Amino acid sequence: MSMEPEIQKFIEKFRHKMASDENIRKEIEPLTKTFNVDLGTEKYSFKLEHAEILDFKPELMPEAEVTITTTPESFQDLVNGDLRPMKAYVTKKIKIKGKIDDLLFLKKFL
Repeated sequence: MSMEPEIQKFIEKFRHKMASDENIRKEIEPLTKTFNVDLGTEKYSFKLEHAEILDFKPELMPEAEVTITTTPESFQDLVNGDLRPMKAYVTKKIKIKGKIDDLLFLKKFL
């Protein structure tokens, strides 16, 4: 089963949050970041720019600033709310490679 529909749901949730919460949008708007999502059997990438997720592709970028590595099952649990982000990180069910500022930023959306 492909996780792409779940990632698309996550992107739509992000877009809705940006459209409905002006304070968060203002905080996110100046950021430009590239992301890889490595699910082992599936790999995706996208760019965050002007508080929008752009260029979503089913492949990894060569040099993304942030890489999220997990399994499809753990990602599904995160999306469903069955796995809390901090617990996933502490138990190494999700790994995030990037600058500490990037990690703190991601915490708001995982």
